[in-house]
Amino acid sequence: MRQGLLWLSHRQGVFNFVRRNGLARRFASRFVAGESIEEGVAAAGELARRGITASLDLLGESVTAEAEARLARDQYLRMLERMAASGVEVNVSIKLTQMGLDISEPLCVGNMTAILERAAALHGFVRLDMEGSAYTQRTLDFFRRYLFDRFGAHCGVVIQAMLRRSEADIEDLVAMKARVRLCKGAYLEPAAVAFPEKADVDRNYVRLMERLLLAGNYPGIATHDEAIISHARAFVRRQDIPTDRFEFQMLYGVRRDLQGTLRQAGCRLRVYIPFGTQWYPYLMRRLAERPANIAFFLGNMVRESIPGR
Repeated sequence: MRQGLLWLSHRQGVFNFVRRNGLARRFASRFVAGESIEEGVAAAGELARRGITASLDLLGESVTAEAEARLARDQYLRMLERMAASGVEVNVSIKLTQMGLDISEPLCVGNMTAILERAAALHGFVRLDMEGSAYTQRTLDFFRRYLFDRFGAHCGVVIQAMLRRSEADIEDLVAMKARVRLCKGAYLEPAAVAFPEKADVDRNYVRLMERLLLAGNYPGIATHDEAIISHARAFVRRQDIPTDRFEFQMLYGVRRDLQGTLRQAGCRLRVYIPFGTQWYPYLMRRLAERPANIAFFLGNMVRESIPGR
């Protein structure tokens, strides 16, 4: 199934068909906020009216041409300006490979510097998304070497609890006072670098989450796992940690019922909003990373349709 989904993600003909198919587009629109910057910002505005902040992500990664990387940079600069003009919090997520990391490090540095200079001027924030484990050290090195000293208050990174190395990475980032989004991680990784069993990933997530809640700099607790969210809420109550010291984070369109519950309880919540013309490859890759995600997405929709949930 995984190979089939990956094969489909590269088929332009299938993409063209899907984009013309009303049912497919409606399914995609549940998890992707359209194709344009205006649609992404509008989705952020709608969430803001419900008391939920957002982080916008222009879909696309692993670019292979300098012109593509510069175009992505320019789109992010426009995105920052549009968010500020619309009155929503200026907050975006970005992948270094989209900015040309695999083409030229100086190119990537120039693109990221331009984006962070604009974000800082607008009192915004830029999160470096974490990609597969082959990029973990490169991303952290890039963050430390080129971004954190100059833009520390305006940038942060993501750590994946599934990786065995993440405990040491968290300690380094806590010592730096860097802002961290903690997620479980969805990439298919070898057992040598990642915990293969979900139970082990969950245990590691909880351990790292508690460390960040106690000592981190405004961590983002990114999960849809109700048991872990309940654990986090009980933990902060026991430790007397103020609710403005951290935030929960979720994906656009996923567990909207739980998002509402958290807001009603007074928890801070940010929703990660992907958008752009590459929504079809994005969805197919997310499903291919772990085919069980198909059941997760469908189950999420069913749960929200049950009265009283």
